[in-house]
Amino acid sequence: MAKRERLSGNEAVAIALKQINPDVFPAFPITPSTEIPQYFASFVANGLVDTEFIPVESEHSSMSAAIGASAAGARALTATSSAGLAYMWEPLYLAASNRLPLVLAVVNRALSGPININCDHSDSMGARDSGFIQLYAENNQEAYDNMVQAFRISEHKDVQLPVMICQDGFITSHAVENITLLEDKEVKDFVGEYEPENYLLNPACPTAVGPYSVTDYYMEAKRAQAEAMKNAKDVILEVAKEFGDLSGRNYGFFESYHLEDAEYAVVMIGSAAGTTKDTIDQLRKQGVKAGLLKLRVFRPFPAEEIAEALKNVKAVAIMDRADSFSNQGGPLGAEVMSAMYRKHLQAEAINIVYGLGGRDVTVEDMGEVFAELARIAKTGEAGDTYRFMGVRG
Repeated sequence: MAKRERLSGNEAVAIALKQINPDVFPAFPITPSTEIPQYFASFVANGLVDTEFIPVESEHSSMSAAIGASAAGARALTATSSAGLAYMWEPLYLAASNRLPLVLAVVNRALSGPININCDHSDSMGARDSGFIQLYAENNQEAYDNMVQAFRISEHKDVQLPVMICQDGFITSHAVENITLLEDKEVKDFVGEYEPENYLLNPACPTAVGPYSVTDYYMEAKRAQAEAMKNAKDVILEVAKEFGDLSGRNYGFFESYHLEDAEYAVVMIGSAAGTTKDTIDQLRKQGVKAGLLKLRVFRPFPAEEIAEALKNVKAVAIMDRADSFSNQGGPLGAEVMSAMYRKHLQAEAINIVYGLGGRDVTVEDMGEVFAELARIAKTGEAGDTYRFMGVRG
């Protein structure tokens, strides 16, 4: 039977991990993800899990230890934020290229500088091409649900790739919401026991992990990695279907909110989607056909599905909580506009960078975005397609 609780996003993720009971959890603290290993360490101390919890000296070490544990055949994970994720940069690529099924809980925080401890997506977006699958949450419930699904996706025989489970720092990680937890046994049965086929501690199958790859083999390894990321699309949907049957909460690549008949649409990731839904509710009462596409899966990028969902809108604003400093906009904008172009969509599109360093996003802000989309649809002139929202002066 499902249990109703009031939990922060960090505590919800830690409880999901308690229910999964992984084998190894190396950890190094960094705000705002520190609470995840902190809560989990209390579970270890109280005998609620039999996980090997390893305090290490840095984030580079925590990912390296997770890699070693996963290569040895253990179910492993770690957690981090911001500069901690940047410090993991080298082993992120090792985890993905060695096809190791491990999980990284990312609590999104601005990547310095200037130094800032609040939410934006510059940390995980900076790692978007590392080879990790990336799932994002709007709220605490989704953070919990994504973590429950993560190992099933990562360990699937057609995938064997690491997964990032991302949530917005402080906005969801520390804020308390009502959420529904599955029973411990339900989660344990859903995730199942990890039974790797090839691992370092298997004496029946001697193997090497991370050997030097000469020119004759490197491209084939990368192509295989790319094929695994393609396979992950089907696996993500399969796991989500099973999870929906179990929990009654359904997930896909994205959530469409009043998008079926929308003339104006916003595409975004994360907690600001909740504010945008409130804006849409108000606009719908006024007869404005506004809609939202809230992306859950950023890697693999569901380009065809996004283009199909946006095919009937007149104008689109793609909202990025990170900037690529390309003089063109942010990473989500680049990916969505590319998807629209490939499908020959006629909608005008603009890319708006917002909420950097935790800058507030209000219903009024999003109302202005939809008003601008209505103007663009009427005139056919998008104007500056690379914009910032909420900047003083």
